[in-house]
Amino acid sequence: MAEMASKLESTDVRNKLEDLSGVEIKPGENPYNALIKACHGHAAEIQSLYATHRAARNLQQKEKFLSPDFKELVIDPFLLRLENPELDPGFKDPRNCLVFWARPPDHIIKLAAHLQQALKQAAPNLWAMPTHRMHMTTLEIAHSRTPAEIASMVALMRPKLPSLTNMPFTKRARLVKPFISYDLSALAISFLPAAGEAVLSPPPVAPHPDTAESDSYTYHHLRRDVFDEAKSTGVEIGSRYVVPSAHITLGRYLTQRDHETREQRQKWVQAIDDLNKWLENEVWDVEGGEYIGEWIVGQERGLDARDGALWYGGGRTIMVGEGF
Repeated sequence: MAEMASKLESTDVRNKLEDLSGVEIKPGENPYNALIKACHGHAAEIQSLYATHRAARNLQQKEKFLSPDFKELVIDPFLLRLENPELDPGFKDPRNCLVFWARPPDHIIKLAAHLQQALKQAAPNLWAMPTHRMHMTTLEIAHSRTPAEIASMVALMRPKLPSLTNMPFTKRARLVKPFISYDLSALAISFLPAAGEAVLSPPPVAPHPDTAESDSYTYHHLRRDVFDEAKSTGVEIGSRYVVPSAHITLGRYLTQRDHETREQRQKWVQAIDDLNKWLENEVWDVEGGEYIGEWIVGQERGLDARDGALWYGGGRTIMVGEGF
């Protein structure tokens, strides 16, 4: 089993998440600082780059789905075995990770669950991320390591875990404008760093009187600061990718069944486009609507320091920070 697991390929290998924002990261520097510098630290410019990345990526993926050369979806072999134990009895995911997650508050989970239901109408065989496992990766320290390697990293970082997990309590970053992002292996609900939009978050968050001032500290600034604090422990940070994206995985494909024909794929792409129009018209900047698309990282709970086999929302919490 272990030998077979080592031969399985992560979907990242065949479906690389590229940075389409146009920002160049120099070796050795904090990768999150590169984008902040390119945007002169301005929230509106940072939001624009996040928007550019996700729009360009969706366009790229839409072309792949509708291309005459389309061959197949990229099925995750690890998740396939975990969800279908008869394929490989006794299989366990050998990839251990160490991460800091931002957990979405209840009103964002409600929105994500609504989107999952709508998407499953277009693709009934879609694997949906369980809502209690939903998360946004603020920083990935390590992935695909052994339990012993992860344990040594946790020991090194332990003195700084309280300050890392509690960072959003004093450094508050707001996210807005939810949008479905997708590729050949999965889809997610992605957000943009706020830049002066009206505050819509429900209690327990108190209203921000001056969004121009409060939004000057963006989610990308938070990721930069978490990176610096984590690196100060001496641990080597081995993130798979650093892109201007704030996303929560909604689902993955485990079969080709819903996307075998061009007609099926057109229906799928149209369903995503329709949901994104609905989000823009009925959720973005809408006060008093049924769904709220804005949230503040740290709302309800601080960052979740987590390790183990957590690729699909599993693993265990080492420490979670104070929420507000």
